[in-house]
Amino acid sequence: MRESWLSARSAVALGGLLLAGVAAAARPDFTGVWGVYREPGAAAPQRGAPQPALPLKPEAKAKIDAYHALVDKSGDTPGGFCLGTGMPGSMLGSGGYPMEIVQHDKMLVVVYEAHTEVRHIYLGERAKEQDLFPDRNGYSFGRWEGDKLIVETTHLKEAVDQARYPHSDQAKIVEEYRLVSNDDGSKVLIANMTLTDPAFYTQPIKSEKKWQYQPGVRLLPYECTEPAWEAHLEELANKKGAH
Repeated sequence: MRESWLSARSAVALGGLLLAGVAAAARPDFTGVWGVYREPGAAAPQRGAPQPALPLKPEAKAKIDAYHALVDKSGDTPGGFCLGTGMPGSMLGSGGYPMEIVQHDKMLVVVYEAHTEVRHIYLGERAKEQDLFPDRNGYSFGRWEGDKLIVETTHLKEAVDQARYPHSDQAKIVEEYRLVSNDDGSKVLIANMTLTDPAFYTQPIKSEKKWQYQPGVRLLPYECTEPAWEAHLEELANKKGAH
């Protein structure tokens, strides 16, 4: 009787391991460098094209208007002061720069070439929240649902300087990532985003982003302060030459 019970228990455990193995095998590998995807035959997007009006609450619009009244005449931007884009702007394009994903069992690391911004997407046990601080990219934890990766991002700092989707510190971003193949076999990473922010918006914001796999490509160094340093060296050299 005991041997029969042990055999049944072993069979259940083995079945669980096999199911876990099948689930893991079904997960796509997002590892690699991804660039902004452009639909075949589509025209290049126009810079400065007007964006659809956002469903902003009056108090949120007042904050954003005050920010633009402060900085627009000067032309100042966060990037001009070496500040990274932050979520959701980094995920939605990062100024057209590519990104690289390194995928592990318990974490995905996303590096955006622009400003060398880094996101950590924690999975499984590493997704537990503790000792978290508000950040421009927030805290991201993910889970697999078949071949889709669902990522939730919280603990965001208020960001009225986000170019497309400014938000408060109450914002929550949910992304759904899936991998598809074109007719020519090239890989496309599709991210569907839902931004919920009861302090800024009257309804959730939805957006889709596509990334094209770029084999053989590597990210280039992005030193935001390098031009300023080179200009400083040139200034010192000119001063020395004047004496």
